[in-house]
Amino acid sequence: MSVDIHIGDALEHGYGLLRLPRMTSDEFWDFCQDNPTLQVERNAEGDIILMAPSDGWTESRNIALAVQLYKWDESLVNPGIVFGSSAGFTMPNGAERSPDLSWVARDHWNSVAPELRRRFPHISPDFVVEVMSPSDRLKDARTKMDEYLANGVRLGWLIDRKNRTVYVYRPGEAITELVSPSTLSGSPELPGFVADLEQVFLPDAGE
Repeated sequence: MSVDIHIGDALEHGYGLLRLPRMTSDEFWDFCQDNPTLQVERNAEGDIILMAPSDGWTESRNIALAVQLYKWDESLVNPGIVFGSSAGFTMPNGAERSPDLSWVARDHWNSVAPELRRRFPHISPDFVVEVMSPSDRLKDARTKMDEYLANGVRLGWLIDRKNRTVYVYRPGEAITELVSPSTLSGSPELPGFVADLEQVFLPDAGE
C-alpha cells in the first residue's frame, strides 16, 4: 500500500512524529507488513503516527529491563507473556499502540478469542513500560500513559532516564512520581517483581 507522507504536523509539533493519511485496521496492518522497518502506531482517531527510532543506548536499557521482567515471569507458577517494543496491541478505543515493554497475565491472554490474538492482539496489557528517548516530550508521553489506563492497563511505568524519574500509573490513583529510585516494585499487580532501575538509569559514557 502506498501512502503519501506529510511532514507538516511533525514540523508543527517539533518532536519527530509524522502523521500519515488515515487507514482502516486492515489497511494499517498491510501498511506495517509492507514497511517492516518503520515504527508506527495508530491513534483512536485513525491517524497513523510514524515515530523516530529510539536512540541506541535507550533501547539497550529497555532490553536490560525486559530481561528482568522475563526472568520474573519465568519464576511464576503460571507464567504470562512478555512483549517487546515491536509488539502492537489493539486497544478498546481502537488505537493500535506499541509500548516499549509490556506483560499480559496468562489467564487474561487466554480469555481473548484466538482470532483476536492474531495480528495486533485485541487486548490491553496488564503492565506497560515506556522509556523516554531524548527526543520524547514528557507531556505527550504522559498523555499516552493516560490512554493506557483508560483502556484497561492495570500498571504503567513511565521512565524519564534523563531526569532519573519514574511516574507510576494505576487506575483510580494519583500518579506517583519517584526521583532516582534504585529499585521499583510491581506489586501487587506483578507480585514479587522488583526492577533494578540502576541498570535502566545507567548512563552511556557519552552522556
